[in-house]
Amino acid sequence: MPFNQQLTDELNLILKFPNKSLLQGLKIHHDADPAVIDAAQRLYDKGIVSQPDGGYLTDLGHDLAEHAQVIQSALTIT
Repeated sequence: MPFNQQLTDELNLILKFPNKSLLQGLKIHHDADPAVIDAAQRLYDKGIVSQPDGGYLTDLGHDLAEHAQVIQSALTIT
């Protein structure tokens, strides 16, 4: 199954979370791009982030972020 736009939006949002500290998160504001707001809600519904507007990555979210970074790194041409 290829990545559809919703999955791409979710992956892009996961990659925006700080990866240096477990004590840092994101706040998605109400005036953000609707696709980002929707992606945050879907990630929350899936148990990947702690709040519907971002918050912190859960344990599952941290695992996914690590995998997403590896995929991004492998596919990025330098």
